[in-house]
Amino acid sequence: MQDYYTLNVAGVTRQLPIMQISNDLAIASFVILGDCEIVTKAAPLIEKQLPSVDYIVTAEAKGIPLVHELCRLRELPYYIVARKSIKPYMSHPLTDEVVSITTQKAQTLCLDGKDALLLNGKNVAIVDDVISTGESLQAIERLVEKAGGNIVAKAAILAEGDAAKRSDIIFLEELPLFPIGG
Repeated sequence: MQDYYTLNVAGVTRQLPIMQISNDLAIASFVILGDCEIVTKAAPLIEKQLPSVDYIVTAEAKGIPLVHELCRLRELPYYIVARKSIKPYMSHPLTDEVVSITTQKAQTLCLDGKDALLLNGKNVAIVDDVISTGESLQAIERLVEKAGGNIVAKAAILAEGDAAKRSDIIFLEELPLFPIGG
């Protein structure tokens, strides 16, 4: 029997399955890939809170639809995705390593050199679907800083666990963590 968490965000209700990710922790699985309704209703609420930016950056893959919609709303012609591996077409990529709550193993984030050049001296917002431990966010921050970008905002639809206590991020709703045992 599956347990669920009822999420209400941006006027949308979703039943999120609670998934065990370690011996002592479970999370409510929030996936925006394919969920056009949640993306199109959450994006304007985040967009209103973002300062003026030249570029929006996200990590591959779940933040992509949200960043796409934010750029559409802002009439920004281009957004940047930190990929999960170096691709053959990348020229002089910047890389950083991250261990996030959902990957639980070291992962490399890569910024194509052409994108790094675009960020140099520009105001940047980093956006993702969920901010939890902040590890992925910090890896993207390091990449943007290596590229010479000026981070002016960090945002997500949800802040999970202790991330909801942070004052340096924009988010719409809190998502609890589910400790197992003790």
